Amino acid sequence: MSFLILTINPGSTSTKIGVYKDTQEQFSQNLSHSAAEIAQFSSIADQFAYRLGKITDFLSEKGLSIKDFSAIVGRGGLMKPLTSGTYLVNSAMLADLRSAEYGSHASNLGAILAEHLAKEASCPAFIVDPVVVDELDPISRISGLPEFPRRSLFHALNQKAVAKRYAKTIQRPYEELNLIVAHLGGGISVGCHKQGRVVEVNNALDGTGPFSPERAGTISAGSLATYILDNRPEQPALAKMLAGTGGLVAHLGTNDAREVVARIEAGDEKAKLVFDAMIYSVCRYIAAAAIPVCGKIDQILITGGIAYSKYVTDKIKEYVGFLAPITVMPGEDELQALAEGAYRVLTGEETAKEYK
Repeated sequence: MSFLILTINPGSTSTKIGVYKDTQEQFSQNLSHSAAEIAQFSSIADQFAYRLGKITDFLSEKGLSIKDFSAIVGRGGLMKPLTSGTYLVNSAMLADLRSAEYGSHASNLGAILAEHLAKEASCPAFIVDPVVVDELDPISRISGLPEFPRRSLFHALNQKAVAKRYAKTIQRPYEELNLIVAHLGGGISVGCHKQGRVVEVNNALDGTGPFSPERAGTISAGSLATYILDNRPEQPALAKMLAGTGGLVAHLGTNDAREVVARIEAGDEKAKLVFDAMIYSVCRYIAAAAIPVCGKIDQILITGGIAYSKYVTDKIKEYVGFLAPITVMPGEDELQALAEGAYRVLTGEETAKEYK
């Protein structure tokens, strides 16, 4: 028996959707939303009907009825901390996402859209490995101030999917491997996967860890406090400076790694210094991620959109190749990861978890 699965990944300026027969992509589409279109809505929740219309229009163009689907799976949003897995969308989850109880982000719409469409299709709605997956060891949670415990917020969907795909290629269970996975995109997260659990990872949403194309990464707390006292920025502006206009954007005015590499090739020394510094900071965190397993790493996996750059991956290999063999698995493939999570439940390989 085969399953037709619809995947939905809402982003700030797009809604990516994919149609999969089991785990084989039939087609996918990036439904772009202009700044003007998004600006008409006062909140992310208010965008629901607009994005739903875009999805249903696209399915209609492809000659698909929502009744054709065996499952609808959306990108998980900001919720309470969860263990890794595929979750059935339920009323408790929807309440937290609609109220933005744990934060507001476009991905909050993933489960809401999936649930609405699944009702019409009379099939289950799922989310898979949202950014709030939290498997940190207790020792990893402690910071220097008890008021500020460390949080797990990272590219869990892609990190978990890549780690499991790699395990299959070597015919070993993911739960037996010690892996370091570095996701290199607009944000960067570096996780230590210790026998199936991400026991250490930087908080890629709030801006700790390496700096990235759009995020400031770990910066001096004292300097930040002085900046706030001297400039009194509004909270949204400060948040955007740390995650949105930090990193390469702050230094070079672009978040496009390909543009930076082109500038380097044209002789731009500043671009080279800043870009090399970003790669260097990634490698520092890769090395640190070996600590929870005392350096016993089976493989280092480099993934995300920036992993397509040979300039980047060659430098990473040069810096940290001494730790373990390195495999480059470029791209994000988040729609594929969503389909795979739903398929594992539909086939009985996994049991869907309940959000409480």
